[in-house]
Amino acid sequence: MGEDNKLYKSIGDVAKILNLVDKKSGKLSTHTIRFWEKEFKQIKPKIFSGRRRYYDDKTIKIIKDIHFFLKNKGMTIKGVKKLLQNEYSDLDDINNKIIKTNNVKSRLNKISNLIKEIKNNG
Repeated sequence: MGEDNKLYKSIGDVAKILNLVDKKSGKLSTHTIRFWEKEFKQIKPKIFSGRRRYYDDKTIKIIKDIHFFLKNKGMTIKGVKKLLQNEYSDLDDINNKIIKTNNVKSRLNKISNLIKEIKNNG
């Protein structure tokens, strides 16, 4: 499996994708991504053993969007926050509704099974 096909990418891989290079040292700059994590609640890295950050494709797309709006479009962090809040809030609402629906279905199935059990034993 190739490097680009991994399920999660390290913070260094994401910095490489975005070409975030420190102008003085010429090394990859990961501190920008860490800063954006604090500023944008949409960036949710997975943190596995060793406290290393890993990003899935969805999160990388969000980081790319943030990079584009800040660096290419010259938007402020506040402006990008508003933009992302509107764009991703609908997705969060849909996910929450799906979770609640699945939860209700599960509870109804349990109740139904209990009723059947009571009828069979009664």
